[in-house]
Amino acid sequence: MFDDICTVFWRDWIVLKRRLARFILSRMVAPILYLVAFGYGLGRSITVESGTYIDFLVPGILALNSMNISFNSITPVHAERVYHKSLEEYILAPIAPVSFVLGKILAAILRSFIASVLILILALLFGASLQALADPATVMIFLAVLLLNSAVFAAFGFIAAMTVTTYESLSQLNTYILLPMSFLCGTFFKTSTLPETVRFFIELLPLTHTVELLRAMMTATSIPLPPLVTLLIWLLVTLKVATYLFKKCSK
Repeated sequence: MFDDICTVFWRDWIVLKRRLARFILSRMVAPILYLVAFGYGLGRSITVESGTYIDFLVPGILALNSMNISFNSITPVHAERVYHKSLEEYILAPIAPVSFVLGKILAAILRSFIASVLILILALLFGASLQALADPATVMIFLAVLLLNSAVFAAFGFIAAMTVTTYESLSQLNTYILLPMSFLCGTFFKTSTLPETVRFFIELLPLTHTVELLRAMMTATSIPLPPLVTLLIWLLVTLKVATYLFKKCSK
């Protein structure tokens, strides 16, 4: 099983390696815009309880970025299934469905990790304080939460790739699901400012819990356990559904 996962992962790594420079440059654009527009522009008129607004903003950008990259890294499986028909090669190969799913998710996590490191570097250049991440144990937990968030949305991207039938449907998923999450899940402001009814549904979403965990570590406060448990539950559910859909496709 491990060899099968590595085979699927290695194929995606070869593709990424050939396009690594373009990938890095393209992934710097959105974070820079967020840091300039919200961190410098809007952030000067916003006060937060501890630190500056840019310190408050960085965890949100990291969570948002890992969500978008991991989701969009998996969606090409849709083209392989619907248009290129190359997914049939994996179906016919002696690879367990869960190995294929995990290999794709790991490749998406790698892309998300590279982009997250870039954002941390940019945040330092823009004056963000990352002193809370000086502790190696905190750094490890911080990265683990980011990778967990990436895995959840990569699995969600795999589910989307296995269910939608057109590119238009994929763009609608981005519009109706990812875009609202990008702005409402605590990335740019606290969810406590939302109406109670809206807040109830927002706090069920995985991105909200990722932002809460990352922000707690950035501000050197105690790490809340419920958001971590919620993320793990999301991962188990999405991974189970993704594997089931791939098995169903192979029959």
